[in-house]
Amino acid sequence: MEEFETSIDESGRLILPPELAKWFGLNPGAKIRLAKNGDTVLLRRPVTQIGKIYIEVTNRCNLDCVTCIRQSWEEPLGEMSSATFRRILESLRSLSPPPDVFFGGLGEPLGHPGIADMISEIKALGSSVELITNGTLLNKSLSQKLIDAGLDKLWVSLDGATPESYKDVRLGAALPEVLQNLTEFRQVRWSKHRPIHFDLLLKPQLGIVFVAMKRNIADLPSVFSLANRLGALHYLVTNVLPYTPEMQDEILYAHAINDAVYTSAPLLRNLNFPKMDINPTTREAIYQTMHGDHSLSIAGGSLAESNNRCPFIEKGAAAIRWDGELSPCLALLHNHTIYFHRYERTIKRHSFGSVMNRSIQRIWNTPEYLTLRYRLREFSFSPCILCGGCDYFESNQEDCIGSPVPTCGGCLWAQGIIQCP
Repeated sequence: MEEFETSIDESGRLILPPELAKWFGLNPGAKIRLAKNGDTVLLRRPVTQIGKIYIEVTNRCNLDCVTCIRQSWEEPLGEMSSATFRRILESLRSLSPPPDVFFGGLGEPLGHPGIADMISEIKALGSSVELITNGTLLNKSLSQKLIDAGLDKLWVSLDGATPESYKDVRLGAALPEVLQNLTEFRQVRWSKHRPIHFDLLLKPQLGIVFVAMKRNIADLPSVFSLANRLGALHYLVTNVLPYTPEMQDEILYAHAINDAVYTSAPLLRNLNFPKMDINPTTREAIYQTMHGDHSLSIAGGSLAESNNRCPFIEKGAAAIRWDGELSPCLALLHNHTIYFHRYERTIKRHSFGSVMNRSIQRIWNTPEYLTLRYRLREFSFSPCILCGGCDYFESNQEDCIGSPVPTCGGCLWAQGIIQCP
């Protein structure tokens, strides 16, 4: 955690360091939100500032994973044109500070023939750039191009530690080939940065994403071991989102939604647990403690902090589809179906405009989009996740308190169940 020294002026006003004010987009008159958290104060990003742009360069993919949204959609397939990307570049040039850019959506970014050039052009603006891939197309030549382009972080989806368990999830891929690709990527990165051979100092840094479900959760420690040997520095574990009825039986959060340990309420008991060795001596006691009727904090950090908090709003993020349509998050890029509480839930995509017609900033500042971001910050939607389901839960077009479209009370990202880099 980076800390800044500041002071209070004679009128009792907090003076923020210029670099912190610039990072959060705190221009004169900007409205910010402070949250008291024990003995600390949290400053949350203004909903007016653009902090991160997700760019879906294609929604095509070379795999057919059982966890994929393609199991429940009938969307047209395509890839981003050079004209669309130029419009994005024009918009980003006018933003200060330049937002982070993440190449990823509902397709395989390395399948776009111009991906390395896109990264290079975004890097020239001063943005930090990340990309997520399934790793199957990451050959030695492409690894060299990504490194030369200045990519800051490469995320790779790795959902199994053996060929059998990996193939069981990512149909059409072979784990040995992916691991060989990552080994070559690491070697190319080393040769580019000689004599430095420390993964912490090399770019792009490697991150691993693991989609957890009943069929592969036992592989998680082994996946970490594999990733450590490959030089990974970042790990993200997310739950599976069921896009088919069968995948409902794979979820690992049937009770976590309503579990007291993840809830913060005045009437609940609260347990503040210290840092402690996790070993055979403590394991069972810690496990039993986490199943009590209390909210749980560990070393002062509450497990309830991710409830009713849209991660895309926290990041100041927006997502741009391959055809230029701008949505508030990845989940609203495409029409699709999910299954939860044994309900079939239809998610309708939601766009606030196309970058082909208006700049990112103009779309971002439309009254409708600004209103949604304020609603998401307050999270003033029906508590669909806690309720357990009703007819309103069958789509994101309405809820029982009359929220405008899109309704986000049933969003698993906002409850810390589903995560994206």
